[in-house]
Amino acid sequence: MASPSNNRAAVQGTNDDATASKLSCVKKGYIKDNYVHLFVRRPMKRSPIINRGYYARWAAIRKLLFQFLDAGMETVDNTPLKKQVISLGAGYDTTFFQLQEEGKAPTLYVELDFKEVTSKKAAIINSHEQLRDKIGKSPIISQERGEVHSEKYKLLPVDLCNIKELDAIFDLAQLDSSLPTFIIAECVLVYLEPRASRAVVKWAAEKFSSSVFVIYEQIHPEDAFGQQMIKNLESRGCPLLSLHDTPSLEAKQLLFTDSGWQKATALDMDAIYNKCLDMQERHRIERLEIFDEFEEWHIMQEHYCVAYAVKDLKGLFQTFGFCNV
Repeated sequence: MASPSNNRAAVQGTNDDATASKLSCVKKGYIKDNYVHLFVRRPMKRSPIINRGYYARWAAIRKLLFQFLDAGMETVDNTPLKKQVISLGAGYDTTFFQLQEEGKAPTLYVELDFKEVTSKKAAIINSHEQLRDKIGKSPIISQERGEVHSEKYKLLPVDLCNIKELDAIFDLAQLDSSLPTFIIAECVLVYLEPRASRAVVKWAAEKFSSSVFVIYEQIHPEDAFGQQMIKNLESRGCPLLSLHDTPSLEAKQLLFTDSGWQKATALDMDAIYNKCLDMQERHRIERLEIFDEFEEWHIMQEHYCVAYAVKDLKGLFQTFGFCNV
């Protein structure tokens, strides 16, 4: 059995894979991202099914994030409503830099990950002017501590298995529990032990009075495809420690509602792609590459899901979410 440190390093390696997949999508014209190439050492051409799958993931999360950012756009005195985003296990994600470029960045954007990851990301940000320019004036960047501090952006190291560290991060990042908060965890909680995964979800429910929590994760470990998916990740030292604890869409919803969230929804990616994403964009990306893996595509998409939960004490998110499927 791999040691915890080896598992940790292997899970961090999935960050490199995800970043390379995103760059492959960018190069093929699926998505626009002017920053992801700065985080990829060795660009790789992904297969059409991987490109389409990553596009679906990106488009689904982006749709929910933009709904959050657009909700309650102005306060009573017509000033923009302050909001914050927390990205758990952010890796080399470039969403903040894209939002800044598009003029849609929230009041505060906080990224959290293992120190090994945040140190590398801090170094990359420090070495590229186009990244430094996006995080604001006079940022404090420390590769040694794995931290970046600016008024709008924080990059901080944390072990999500340690709730005390999350509490300390809350103060260090200058988070405001009263502000509407969007929490995102893409293929993060499923790598934690069930107790730790549930503790993070409960922590977030208790910390923020008005918030949305979105996860992108695997489901259905019980069938042949699911078992092979698990074996493939275990062979790389990346066991899905919480997958059997939340193996279905219903279980993902209960993960939230059992932990203090008012309501939760979970949809598999096949349903989201076919019924919830923009039809014109879907038609556009489907013309980018020759695609003949339809049976495998549907099976693969049925084994990934987006689940989101809402705590809405301010009435901002009454219509939040995907279409009714």
